[in-house]
Amino acid sequence: MNVGIVCYASVGGSGIIATELGKRLAKKGHRVHVLSSDMPARLGDYQPGLSFHRVETPSYPLFREPQYLLSLANKIVQVSRAEDLEIVHAHYAIPHATAGYLARQILAAAHGGACVPRVITTLHGTDITLLGADRSYSEIVAFSIEQSDAVTAVSDSLKADTYRELGVSKEIRVIPNFVDCSIYKRVDATGLRERFAPNGQKLIVHVSNFRPVKRIRDVLGIFERVQRRTPARLLLIGDGPDRSIAEKLAREGGFSDKTTFLGNVAAIETILPAAKLLLLPSDAESFGLAALEAMACGVPVIGTAAGGLPEVVEDGVEGFLRPVGDVEGMASGAIRLIADDALWQRFSAAARRRAEHEFPTEGLVSRYRELYEKTLSG
Repeated sequence: MNVGIVCYASVGGSGIIATELGKRLAKKGHRVHVLSSDMPARLGDYQPGLSFHRVETPSYPLFREPQYLLSLANKIVQVSRAEDLEIVHAHYAIPHATAGYLARQILAAAHGGACVPRVITTLHGTDITLLGADRSYSEIVAFSIEQSDAVTAVSDSLKADTYRELGVSKEIRVIPNFVDCSIYKRVDATGLRERFAPNGQKLIVHVSNFRPVKRIRDVLGIFERVQRRTPARLLLIGDGPDRSIAEKLAREGGFSDKTTFLGNVAAIETILPAAKLLLLPSDAESFGLAALEAMACGVPVIGTAAGGLPEVVEDGVEGFLRPVGDVEGMASGAIRLIADDALWQRFSAAARRRAEHEFPTEGLVSRYRELYEKTLSG
């Protein structure tokens, strides 16, 4: 097959999954073309069968802001013509599926319906929970979903949210995110652990884009309670608008010397094995890829029983899930795991097993390939 994958270049879950899917498909012998405004963080070195197409969006005085949707649609048209794309896989409904629909209309008008790729849309969360719930965008989100040839969501929770928020009738298949357990695994990270948490301190990690939905105040609140009871350090990975809030809270709480901000890290699998716990107290996670990657490295998760996270982490088995905002409850769960090494070992082993058995890369990539084939033959 000849596949175009449209995604964001950020280190968020959608960009990671889209990139890893493209790499896996290319290894299987398919031709894959990744379209984005910048090189995706995990695209890596050259790989046969995999190519990157940058979407340039020039600014013109006529427009108040750059028109990314239009330049993306134009790029999809150009790549489709040059490379004979059969599938355009849009990760996010808007602007990506919208651009795919527009490109398809342009190609159909020019070629009379021939050489027009099918559009498959994968919903990752923000396109539904934020944009879909906003009346300024809800109509175009729903339209883009309905006009797609096939639609997937990364969790049952997100599928239900989509039907509830948008009232669409399009069939939505659930294909969860995946993790490569040959890369994400528990390894000896003693040296790295000593660097971030010397003298036997427990290393606690948070990974996110530091947006309000991630509840950074709760991350700091949980850690503040934990470090009162046991020597611990907090490692914060990622960047975003609430990072300055986190830095301020650490200073005001008197534990800034126990926190380290790493910013964005591409090879997070080199750091996670050093951690004792992952904190993910979000308002809602449509899936929670950071949790899955941590689990593959044998790291239990402390998070919220909201959105798709309970589909990834079973409360009391691979971590503890508490209601949104229950900082005391999440801190209590973290302290319990840190204090009881036998319990931690059991949770760690269960986390690794679940990642291997429930979210294997090969099995879930195969489900996407099957969907491509079914869509092309339909």
